[in-house]
Amino acid sequence: MQNKEIIRQSMAELIGTMFILLFGEGVCVMNTVFNLGGFVNITFAWGLGVFFGILVSARISGAHLNPAVTIALWVTKRFPSKKVPYYIVAQMLGAFIGAALVYYFYRTKLLMADPTLSHSAAMFTTFPAMPNDYFASVMSELIGTAILMFGILAIIDHFSEEKASFLVPAAVGLLVVGIGMSFGGMHGYGINPARDFSPRLLVTLLDFKNNGLTDGSLVWTQVIVGSLIGGPLGAILYDLTIGKKVGK
Repeated sequence: MQNKEIIRQSMAELIGTMFILLFGEGVCVMNTVFNLGGFVNITFAWGLGVFFGILVSARISGAHLNPAVTIALWVTKRFPSKKVPYYIVAQMLGAFIGAALVYYFYRTKLLMADPTLSHSAAMFTTFPAMPNDYFASVMSELIGTAILMFGILAIIDHFSEEKASFLVPAAVGLLVVGIGMSFGGMHGYGINPARDFSPRLLVTLLDFKNNGLTDGSLVWTQVIVGSLIGGPLGAILYDLTIGKKVGK
């Protein structure tokens, strides 16, 4: 019975993460291939993806939808160790499926715009504004993910106290919008290893050039390193400052 529940929770994580990528990757392709929208559209669509991702998964899995969130909750003893690998695998797979669905939806138009697949990987994954400054990119992801995690915990505690938990999905979605608008320029605010690495793996398998994974660069590590440090850091800072004591 316990294994069935973990599988059900993992499926919720997969579907919720997939929803984030459907909206987020979709708007990026729309913006580039059809020249529709702009950065404001991008930030709102990613926020909507998070909103709907939480709605479809929160009652089942708690809607982590991000390995950095799962690791942060585990580090601060809010989440059991045995579920961590299941959640992370589900999140990575959900992000891959979401990105793949967007690619195949827009494939014909995308190949018309970039038949050699030499300059369109950035529609699906993140790249640094300062390619020669590895530390700056890692720090941008670290800070962005710390803000995300701190904000998530504050939102959950606040709306739980006010008996208005139904507002959490919208509030977290708006938090992601705010991070994108205020801190998105340096590295595309990946703030989620699944959101960044899974689509990068997809475009690499599809033979996109300049993908940040097989082109000799370390771009693929920047979101992973920054977010996996930033998430736990944000949770720890929350607990040390204004947070409730876990278990109290």
